[in-house]
Amino acid sequence: MALGRDPLELRLEMLGTPRDLEYREHGGPIFSTGRLAAVLREAARRIDYGRKLPKGRGIGLACHFTFGGYAAHAIEVQARDSGWHIERCVCVADVGQVVNPAGVEAQLMGGTIDGLSTAIGLEITVANGRIEQSNFDGYPLMRMPDAPNVETHILSSALPPSGAGEMGIPSAAPALANAIFAATGKRLRNLPLRNS
Repeated sequence: MALGRDPLELRLEMLGTPRDLEYREHGGPIFSTGRLAAVLREAARRIDYGRKLPKGRGIGLACHFTFGGYAAHAIEVQARDSGWHIERCVCVADVGQVVNPAGVEAQLMGGTIDGLSTAIGLEITVANGRIEQSNFDGYPLMRMPDAPNVETHILSSALPPSGAGEMGIPSAAPALANAIFAATGKRLRNLPLRNS
């Protein structure tokens, strides 16, 4: 937004022409800009990105590559007097050929909820050299009534299977922060987001 550009168009422009790049880090040896762009486009399509939204509503996007797979989130947020609420959450993944679709869907849902739970309310604090949280009463995971329905979509692929275990986690928090900004105009830069 600081550039005055549409977030989806800017990301796609930065990914450029679909190509395979050598990638020696975790998840390599190849990074495909086309596969990352495809999950991002599909997440945007599934949430109907670009439609006119009422005041106080916003959509945020984020995508990532790891474990040889690609994932994107599109999250819609409604601003409220008490803060904001997640209205919709879409997660799209390309993890190559899928052997167990139900298993991948469960991993995407669980990873997304874990990523959102961590982003929204989890924090470890230290006082006098000691961790203050000793159990879940001080480290409250997201509860079922607060969890959004996670719509999962797996792109069909004949490429070799890749990891799907943590694919739903990394792009959930940035998509949520971008949605909050789109809905409220407030850029949150500290976690947890509920305390920002």
